[in-house]
Amino acid sequence: MSRLLCKPFGTHGKVHEITPQSAGCRNVGFSLYRLRPGDTAAEATGDRELILVVVEGKAAFAAAGQDWGVLGERMSVFEKTPPHCLYVPNGQDWRAEAQTDCVIAVCSAPGHGGHAARRIGPEGITLTQRGDGSNSRFINNIAMEAEDYCDSLLITEVFTPAGNWSSYPSHRHDVDDFPRITYLEETYYHRLNPGDGWSIQRIYTDDGSLDEVMPVRDGEVVLVPRGHHPCGVPYGFEMHYLNVMAGPRRNWRFVPAPEVVHLMG
Repeated sequence: MSRLLCKPFGTHGKVHEITPQSAGCRNVGFSLYRLRPGDTAAEATGDRELILVVVEGKAAFAAAGQDWGVLGERMSVFEKTPPHCLYVPNGQDWRAEAQTDCVIAVCSAPGHGGHAARRIGPEGITLTQRGDGSNSRFINNIAMEAEDYCDSLLITEVFTPAGNWSSYPSHRHDVDDFPRITYLEETYYHRLNPGDGWSIQRIYTDDGSLDEVMPVRDGEVVLVPRGHHPCGVPYGFEMHYLNVMAGPRRNWRFVPAPEVVHLMG
């Protein structure tokens, strides 16, 4: 199995824990909790900022000394409604108590104390189409460059219809040469509908020093430390992924793979 493919290590409680150290990166981190009603999860942020994304279900949150009430609305991510999220800066703590079965993603990156805790969404998040034909997909931007919510994190979720490609045309963001390209490490948390489906993701560099194609199943995470990273889903299944990006600067600039430059009009 590829070292870039992370399978969940359980079905209940914390089922993913990806740190810069475990991923061989410097910035991006991703964890995931699957909770039952009454279960709790709690952590301190340390030197990292977090965005907690309620992927599915409902939970009551307290963070940074405040009670944020119950967050979450959609029971299935494939309802495609905007997610409820919570930003927690570095040097704070958070706690969640599940009100229903729920899935909570913990997206992390270096924090610099530049932003206060706040709710993100569902207001202000609108499902938007990107691409055409078999390259069309639908985006919920949670905290991309236009939103000044955090110090380092860039987060979006993407819904890809059956038979379509996504994160395509192939592109990379693995060099710090702003404004041409920025260095951003990335994780993909994949979901499939129906849940017994599969997708594929390729991670490759121009020089071929990294070139891996992997089957990805529901609930698995793909690491993108460098290189181009397109993914696709076969006819009969639809794909969701939650993207977390982080690097030395909070800008998303990329360059296409040489073989797809002609598609970038």
